[in-house]
Amino acid sequence: MKMQGEDKAWLDYRERFSEVYDESNYSSPLQKLAMRASHRLVENAYAEQDFFSKVVEVGAGTGGHLPFIRHRFNEYVLTDVDPKTLDVAKRKFAAGYDNRVKFETQTGDHLAYADSTVDRLIAVHVLEHIHQPHLALKEWFRVLRHGGVLSILIPTDPGLAWRLGRRLGPRKNAIKQGIAYDYVTAREHVNSCNNLIAILRHYFQKAEEAWWPTRIPSIDINLFFAFHTVVDKEE
Repeated sequence: MKMQGEDKAWLDYRERFSEVYDESNYSSPLQKLAMRASHRLVENAYAEQDFFSKVVEVGAGTGGHLPFIRHRFNEYVLTDVDPKTLDVAKRKFAAGYDNRVKFETQTGDHLAYADSTVDRLIAVHVLEHIHQPHLALKEWFRVLRHGGVLSILIPTDPGLAWRLGRRLGPRKNAIKQGIAYDYVTAREHVNSCNNLIAILRHYFQKAEEAWWPTRIPSIDINLFFAFHTVVDKEE
């Protein structure tokens, strides 16, 4: 077995990511229900009367979260490291928001914004993919204004419910598309839910947390965990 260079299975997956993501995660009724519920879980905290002038979504991918935004905004920026996924998002949304929605190719842990210029930063299904999540959190804190909101959603991987759900849904669909699902997931989900929750609670001790599908705070009986904190830069 040759181990030199990058792995072909990984390269093939990354090349096809923008084409297969929606199919892999939203194709079956059960998957679609769960994924839509994850987006709603993040946005349940806000309603139409709420307003954030500038919103930045990190790792926005193909734009799956934007339709669930209920609050008002002047500017919503979808960022992602993969320009192909943003092209998919552009085809979905560019014409529907009166130029209030923008698309920018950026990495999640190094944003091209000045300090204290963002009113809300959203990271849905992102933090589990970042190799140094504590540094990403510091970067997100940097760009948020005092009083701005950081909203994060992560899957409860490797909890029992998550592992079961993965086998019932996305794993089968991904394998049908020729994706080495177990290998790809092992490389994609580099942070466990438990570790990420510990890091979030360490940095942001005043926060609102939510779980789905139950309200019991356990990774083994839930699929998703949402976390909102109001940034305080005057401490």
